[in-house]
Amino acid sequence: MAYRYGNRTQMQILPYCIEDYIAENDPVRAYDAFVNALDFNELGIEINSEKVGNPEYDPRAMFKLFVYGYSYGIKSSRKLERAVHHNLSFIWLMGGLKPDFKTIAEFRRNNKTSIQKVLKQCARMCIKLNLIAGNVLFVDGTKIRANASAGMSHERAWYEEKLKEIDARIERLLQECEKVDQEEAAFGSPVEMDKELSKAGGMKKAIEEALEEFRKSDCAKVNKTDHDCANMKSIQGKHASYNVQCVTDDKNGLIVNAEAVKDANDFNQLAVQIEQAQEVTGKGCEIACADAGYADTDELEKLDSKGIRVIVPSQKQALHQDPKPFNKQEFKYDKENDCYYCPEGQRLSLVDIEKKEGKHRYQIVDRKICFSCCHYGACTTSKNGRRITRLRNEEIKEKIEAQYREESSQEIYKKRKQRCEHPFGHIKKNLKTDSFLLRGREGVQAETSLLGTCFNVARMITLLGVEGLIRKLSGNALAYA
Repeated sequence: MAYRYGNRTQMQILPYCIEDYIAENDPVRAYDAFVNALDFNELGIEINSEKVGNPEYDPRAMFKLFVYGYSYGIKSSRKLERAVHHNLSFIWLMGGLKPDFKTIAEFRRNNKTSIQKVLKQCARMCIKLNLIAGNVLFVDGTKIRANASAGMSHERAWYEEKLKEIDARIERLLQECEKVDQEEAAFGSPVEMDKELSKAGGMKKAIEEALEEFRKSDCAKVNKTDHDCANMKSIQGKHASYNVQCVTDDKNGLIVNAEAVKDANDFNQLAVQIEQAQEVTGKGCEIACADAGYADTDELEKLDSKGIRVIVPSQKQALHQDPKPFNKQEFKYDKENDCYYCPEGQRLSLVDIEKKEGKHRYQIVDRKICFSCCHYGACTTSKNGRRITRLRNEEIKEKIEAQYREESSQEIYKKRKQRCEHPFGHIKKNLKTDSFLLRGREGVQAETSLLGTCFNVARMITLLGVEGLIRKLSGNALAYA
């Protein structure tokens, strides 16, 4: 059988024009059209070719570089620099521009706020293209590692002790510098001491910033490298991470809103994420759906009070546990008298109110009644008799549990995994995102916005095709310049 061999010395005629390097239906053209459709004034970037000063790289070209690079797992400034020299699609996208890695890194660092707004504008494009309905929204979260080590998280006492050590070290260095200056001795280099002073000053500033974080929040530990991250557990173990919250639309599974938070759990996230998503869509959603990790009654009440139907299972419903004998549901609540009656007709009166958590505690009037009951041991083994805890908003909890059991709710809840897990799977596997590159919440949020935008553009290409999406973005349907 014959073989085909390559020949590196073979003379070839490449196309004269960079435009001819890329086919008409190549996906890179869709990314190019997407960034061209962005409103850069809304992003906070002025496009003005008449500006005085040293020429800069076109901000649109730099945005194209980041959106397209992140879409294919190329994120670091050095890898992006390599791509604009060797990858034909990047060469075409940049029109032959070849910024170095320092320019790329500096643009990303200086435009974090603008990059954060890209996902919001992308979602609004999808609404104009009738790809997002905003009626049914799904919320979920995933842990993504921060650019920091879990071992760099310390308590307040550690930082206070280190601050004392740094202050003593700076004082000692200043005394040595003064002594050398006075004696003009040959030993000891003031230049080296200046470097040590600068290093110690930098360490002191980092420690003071960490202590300020303790004052602003009630966190137990603060990470020295990235003050905004927190140690979180995931299936990969315990790492310094961010909890990335994502709101997806039911119609086509597109991301409406994404936010990186430092809360390790999802309890306090549902209402705020839905509110942010509604701000993007410009309308109120009808149904909000999430898993049992969001089953905080206070959060669910915020949405229910606004007329939003909440489909969130309680922890017991999610575990599919059969109710135990003599559970709270078998006790009848008397709203008028604010008391419970057990299956045997005995009264449990209000004995305590925990104001912080909003819990009301009810207990049998006479514990001897429980001792003499035939169900003692099965109903309770307490020496004080049976006790029941009721939430301040227990009725809301029961209402939402009943809503979850409805057949129509079950049909919606079945869609949750495919709508919520799809973006996370794409971001982590296809976009090769196991950790963030930038530090601090502002930088991490910028990366989160980019990743969400990359998923949406890839999904738009799947739904409309490359040429169809380009036509939609370049047509009169959008009001962007």
